[in-house]
Amino acid sequence: MTARIYRPAKNATQSGMGKTRLWRFEYTPESARSIDPLMGWTSSDDMKSQIKLNFETREEAVAYATRNGIPYRVEEPKEVARRAMSYADNFRSNRAAPWTH
Repeated sequence: MTARIYRPAKNATQSGMGKTRLWRFEYTPESARSIDPLMGWTSSDDMKSQIKLNFETREEAVAYATRNGIPYRVEEPKEVARRAMSYADNFRSNRAAPWTH
């Protein structure tokens, strides 16, 4: 069973960058989830899919996988290009698109 080491992306429903600084270590699922015919719940017999470990740095996560003999795959995070804007920019006289009202 291989592991995936990555940094989680920002939550789409929040504006902050909480829970995106740590590196996460997760096992990839060995078997597909199945749907319970009576209740409709999804279940899995793969117990390692529940394990999620957080590390301060990528090197710590890689060292943990190497020390325990776990094959791993590292996914580098995509850096977000942020444009600095302020509320006052809406009222500049040299706007690219002037006010229509």
